[in-house]
Amino acid sequence: MEKLIITAAICGAEVTKEHNPAVPYTVAEIVREAKSAYDAGASVIHLHVRHDNGTPTQDKARFKECIDAIKALIPDVIIMPSTGGSVGMTNDERLQPTELDIEMATLDCGTCNFGGDDIFENSENTIKYFGKRMIERGIKPELEVFDKSMIDMALRLAKKGFILPPFHFDFVMGVNGGIDGTLRDFTFMRGSIPEGATYTVAGIGRYEFPLAVAAIIDGGHVRVGFEDNIFISKGVLAKSNGELVEKVVRLAKELGREIANPQEARKILSIKN
Repeated sequence: MEKLIITAAICGAEVTKEHNPAVPYTVAEIVREAKSAYDAGASVIHLHVRHDNGTPTQDKARFKECIDAIKALIPDVIIMPSTGGSVGMTNDERLQPTELDIEMATLDCGTCNFGGDDIFENSENTIKYFGKRMIERGIKPELEVFDKSMIDMALRLAKKGFILPPFHFDFVMGVNGGIDGTLRDFTFMRGSIPEGATYTVAGIGRYEFPLAVAAIIDGGHVRVGFEDNIFISKGVLAKSNGELVEKVVRLAKELGREIANPQEARKILSIKN
């Protein structure tokens, strides 16, 4: 079985310090959380960025500032910026980090209700536009899928040349408006991707660690972090992203799975560097 790739989604666009005081906003805080996750065993940092007041932004200059600061401290880590941004951003606004020298980026493969009036919109033409940009820039896409239909969309667009194999999916499970986080639904998603594809599971909230265990056993990979879950156990706030990663490492060791370092992760994900 391949070694386990752990991705740390260290801040997201929605969670705030009111939810957990350790959520990072400033460049220094983002570096702190990236380092804590890396030291604990994460080889990929899924990166959103904020202004110092916590407002999410896709500003290319802010991404560069954060990426440069992280790389200065941990040069071998894989940094995967978000092209999801936050609800209401334009396509070109969301794509700003792809103008930087990056190895990976997220590519959201469908529209999803995020509760209330919030709709995370990703039309077919948006997905094509993002996919083409990543091909042109040599960026490995992580295909973010919130439901089985989004896997189907990704595979249809791959046949048309907008997404290139080998595919790497991220099953985002337990989001309001997306697929649930049950083992039944994990099995459904897992069985829907083609042979040879890799996948990571991002369980939201209480689903984070049960789905991590499922992925560890199955040979998949795991995403944890404040973007998805702010608790280390029921009712107990995590002190850092590193603490969440450490728990996954402990689970993996108990289940006999070794942890991939960044260079091993690049090989597993077919990232050219």
